[in-house]
Amino acid sequence: MKNIQIIDGALNCTFSFFQATDEEFLLLFPAPRQDIQYAEDIPDLPMQEEINAALQRIWERPLKKQDVQGVHGTLFYQLERYRKTYREKREETVDPSAINPAQRRLFGIS
Repeated sequence: MKNIQIIDGALNCTFSFFQATDEEFLLLFPAPRQDIQYAEDIPDLPMQEEINAALQRIWERPLKKQDVQGVHGTLFYQLERYRKTYREKREETVDPSAINPAQRRLFGIS
């Protein structure tokens, strides 16, 4: 199972976590090592019927933050402004100006 954090642009966003099977996760995050996705891109992905069914199942598997054992993906809703920060939809390729020196060392970014 994979844990996905949902972050949206609403003022009442709760930064909630949901659990997805490995197969469901791959439907939403299809690129190799992808861990960032934008809801606005989901309609462009293949297998729309499977994605819609997977999302319905995922929404039924919320997690309490204190119970989360690792975050495998982040799904942004109405936050297109983060495309500049996460150009390749992978946290390890984040814009270096958005993170501190220790994080840059962690990700091997100069």
